[in-house]
Amino acid sequence: MKRSLLCLSMLLATSAFAKLPAPVLTDEAKAKAEEAKAKTAWAAKVDGYKLCLSMDRAAGNFFKTAASTGKSVKPAAALPACADPGPFTYVAAAATAVAKPLEAAGAHSPSNTAASPPSGKAPVAATTGK
Repeated sequence: MKRSLLCLSMLLATSAFAKLPAPVLTDEAKAKAEEAKAKTAWAAKVDGYKLCLSMDRAAGNFFKTAASTGKSVKPAAALPACADPGPFTYVAAAATAVAKPLEAAGAHSPSNTAASPPSGKAPVAATTGK
């Protein structure tokens, strides 16, 4: 009985969440989300850099240990050096880009100058084919 009541309550709770409208994000919230996205990408680069350094140390330790025990090993493959991502810096893209008004963007007028009015002297039946 308790189990079925729990399942029923969970079903009702998930259906209530499904009907909620999508949250409206303000420009501030969008900017914070973009910054968080950039910071997450930078953190992934830092993690990759740290992993690269640890693999270099492990490979160096392996070659040193193998040489001291007299094992013959193939030389290491040539790989690019570990790239340090540096400190986190973020420049908001929205702050640097200024949106043009619709009129300045050319949304209302054609690119070339009109030589004649848009309507011609042809009858409607001739243009529609009826």
